[in-house]
Amino acid sequence: MATTEAEAFAELLRGLKDRSGRSYGVLAGKLHVSTSTLHRYCNGDAVPTDYASVERLARLCAANAEEMVELHRRWILADEARRRARSAPSAAAAAAAPAEAEAVPGPEPAPASAPEPAPALAPEPAPELVSAREPVSVAGPRAVRLPRTKRLRLLLAAVAVVAVAVPAIAYGSGAVNSTDDRSAASAVSEAPSRESEESVSPSASPDGKDKEKPSAPPSASASRSASPSDAPSARTKSTAPGHLSAGGVPVSVNTRPYAFEDPCSQHYLIDSPPEQIPPPPTEQDAPGWVNALGGVASGGQFIELTVQGKSSDTVVLNALRVKIVKTDAPLPWNDYAMGVGCGGGVGTKSFAVNLDAARPSSVPKAGQRDFPYSVSESDPEVYYISATATARDVSWYLELEWTSGDRHGTLRVDDNGKPFRTSGSQGRPSYDYPLGGTEWGVAAKG
Repeated sequence: MATTEAEAFAELLRGLKDRSGRSYGVLAGKLHVSTSTLHRYCNGDAVPTDYASVERLARLCAANAEEMVELHRRWILADEARRRARSAPSAAAAAAAPAEAEAVPGPEPAPASAPEPAPALAPEPAPELVSAREPVSVAGPRAVRLPRTKRLRLLLAAVAVVAVAVPAIAYGSGAVNSTDDRSAASAVSEAPSRESEESVSPSASPDGKDKEKPSAPPSASASRSASPSDAPSARTKSTAPGHLSAGGVPVSVNTRPYAFEDPCSQHYLIDSPPEQIPPPPTEQDAPGWVNALGGVASGGQFIELTVQGKSSDTVVLNALRVKIVKTDAPLPWNDYAMGVGCGGGVGTKSFAVNLDAARPSSVPKAGQRDFPYSVSESDPEVYYISATATARDVSWYLELEWTSGDRHGTLRVDDNGKPFRTSGSQGRPSYDYPLGGTEWGVAAKG
């Protein structure tokens, strides 16, 4: 059964298809999928597992920039709903498994019993006075006759040892249990205090002196910004709806550092001759292609950011800042274009970054308004970053400042844990791969 989100996504997809005037068969052939699969996408019976095929379909149907952004937003929500629907039966089955195991008849367990108390000492009968003639048997190969005074001495000594040992054992056992109980209670009481200390902003100590606290990364501290160099990359996407518990980062960022502004706009610098370079990849295959060849974005880099809240709470995105790690001279490698003869790309919610500037910053493009924006789990945002570099080889990353209620923080956005890297390419040998061609050729001077 189609979810509400899948139906909303299919409605927009179906509208684009109908407006294009093309049949399901024609579009399916260009997308390299079956006609029945495309039918299922447009009816809401299935949701594509990746957005690349949806984007190609939208371009074939001549979708404009606003429709592309809205389609991407609806696909994110539909894909999230599909994941939740799949995980729900698994969780239910896992919960039912222990109940079934309990229902299976088996041998009845032996009732738990309290530890046996130490046996009470029976009162020792008063020693009888025996005559010197009465024999006393002692275990051993021979019967030994003990004097009466020695027997009394031994008996009194045994009683004294037992009387001292039994209370001592009982007291020691109680002391151990008491210590364990106190330790457990101490651990339980200390845990909330440590958590509360981390969730409260640093303040002056009672004696008036500020106590220095070690800085924490953004993922561990939701109340104060941390050192940018220690901040982890944001790659975790929440799938659990509802309210987020205090102390966590309430927003996730999914980054596509190898997106194409249009199917042919991107260039990469690679330190290899054209004879050793395979044909250019599609957008969805670009990450593996670039990493395998050690490529670096040439002249510019187009990055797609999908920002989504982890709960129903609203998260305000206050600013998107550019941080430079290092700069160097442009790489002396060959420049390879990913295609030729392509049109323009998406301009909605795009931000330009000039990496050649002394202090690079994100600047809205094409009349787009600047931050702040707001997101939640049901209302994600998609931003496009168009970074350019002509005179330098720049390693850099982004910082997203957020606020949610009385919490705030800074989230580092980068290329899967490492900085983005963009290098100028002026004067470098340039190659392209013509449509229908079989090898790289020297690019025409434009």
